Amino acid sequence: MIRVDAWKPADGLTLEPSALMAAKEQVRSLALTAGPGAGKTEMLAQRADFLLRTGTCRYPKRILAISFKVDASSNLKERVKRRCGSELATRFDSYTFHAFAKRIIDRFRPVLTGKFALDAGYKIVERKNKPSRQEIHYTDLVPLAIQILRKSAMARNAVRQTYSDIFLDEFQDCTNEQYELIKLAFLGSSLRLTAVGDTKQKIMGWAGAMEGIFQAFITDFAATPLKMYCNFRSKLRLQRLQNEIIHRRAPSSVMLDEQLAGDDGEVFTWSFKDSYREAEYLATMIEIWIKVQKLPPAEIAVIIRNQLDLYAGHLMAALEARNIPFRNEQQMQDITVEPVARLIVDYLSCLYGHRKPKAWIRLMNQLIPYADDETQSNARKDINQLIKQQRKKVAIVKSVTEPFPHWSKCVCAFLNQIGIEKLASLSPDYESRERLEAVVMNTKARIEELLKLEPDLPKALERFSDDQAVRILTIHKSKGLEFDSVIIMAVENETFFFKNKTEQEENFCTYFVGVSRAKRRLVLTHADQRERPAGYTKRWDEQRTVQTEYFGYALPFRYFPYRTD
Repeated sequence: MIRVDAWKPADGLTLEPSALMAAKEQVRSLALTAGPGAGKTEMLAQRADFLLRTGTCRYPKRILAISFKVDASSNLKERVKRRCGSELATRFDSYTFHAFAKRIIDRFRPVLTGKFALDAGYKIVERKNKPSRQEIHYTDLVPLAIQILRKSAMARNAVRQTYSDIFLDEFQDCTNEQYELIKLAFLGSSLRLTAVGDTKQKIMGWAGAMEGIFQAFITDFAATPLKMYCNFRSKLRLQRLQNEIIHRRAPSSVMLDEQLAGDDGEVFTWSFKDSYREAEYLATMIEIWIKVQKLPPAEIAVIIRNQLDLYAGHLMAALEARNIPFRNEQQMQDITVEPVARLIVDYLSCLYGHRKPKAWIRLMNQLIPYADDETQSNARKDINQLIKQQRKKVAIVKSVTEPFPHWSKCVCAFLNQIGIEKLASLSPDYESRERLEAVVMNTKARIEELLKLEPDLPKALERFSDDQAVRILTIHKSKGLEFDSVIIMAVENETFFFKNKTEQEENFCTYFVGVSRAKRRLVLTHADQRERPAGYTKRWDEQRTVQTEYFGYALPFRYFPYRTD
């Protein structure tokens, strides 16, 4: 434990004044708005470090962080562990809204009666045909948690007594229903709430994101508003581009010119006659980035407004022809961020791969993150022994049959040795046995799909992971991520169309999210013609027009040429 006045940001990092003030706040609730790359997640990690290491969050109280996406929740949890150490990090709970709601339901389920009643062994299903005490849809989680908190003062008090601080990440996307859950759980208590977000990145309006959420939070929780301006992600040329976009929509949030002096970074706007030329040019450029400039594939992202398979089909084929690994995030869904999926992939990498220290370290960190030295040593011996035994069996069969035999059976043996209790501890979602089994089955299915593309199992596993492949994803999927080089395809009126002012504003925010993912290099593309994809029967405009406003923001900062044909 250290004194409050002796605390400094962990790992020698420097925080801008507003971030430092937010990290060290001991009394007030805070509403912190910040632009892309300003370090919102890092500020929360540093705040957790301050609260835990100084004892401002008094033992046995805990810190609760609520995020919108599984990967954002996991990222924040991991970052807190790096900042304050494994032992203190055990008092940091990081959940999605749905995971937080499920914990309330599981703990206080008997409060639900009448038409809301649930049986003890209820399941979360993809489709619910009729009201049932045994089955709910994931969209039922938050409403049921609201019912519990409305009805039970004991439940409200139990939640409040568990925590001293609440972090609300990406708060601009909070829905009315989610905000109602927050108010029921914490309004009127003495807990400190810290809400962070960026209204210019509000892209979940289609999902019911609440209008004026920050102002409502400031009023309801007497929160102090703060702003963070510095962009630590992007190079200066890209920052100036982002500043130009902000200037036209939110002049009060722009940075001063003298703060952005410098010319680092690259911006390109490329137009093509058709989508075939676009795909070939981009694939060749990506190949140069990887093979000549030695840029890791995972530092490259191809981002599309929506309908990823329809717009990136030619590009994926061109990358495949050049043997460039890529990940279609639309197919991957969220399986790659599931802890048990990561566990399986790392185990198979250790079993079938040659010298995989990173996979081994991740494996150990997941299985024994907070254990003492003796427990860690025993766990390592057990896993080592299992790997040696399975390698011997694999070597015998490998000589007479397929190159990578029995990998699926090896996974089952590995998971059985780990045990259901340990697996369930990896994620709150895994408290549902059905959910855990579904993730395991989906992971195996994904590996089988990758083996059809890449018969070499270790290489197929590299495609599963984050660190060996170009990412191809929608702008919504890209939120919260960052890459050295970002390509935004199809910056066209037919892609960023809108019917009214609300959709126009959401389009703008979506575009801004995509642009702000780039750290060093940004490429915008447009094609004059995109032929209708095979088998696609809905409306499709083959003749395309550039989105002049969005391209226009980049033109003062771009490198030539504008057209490539």
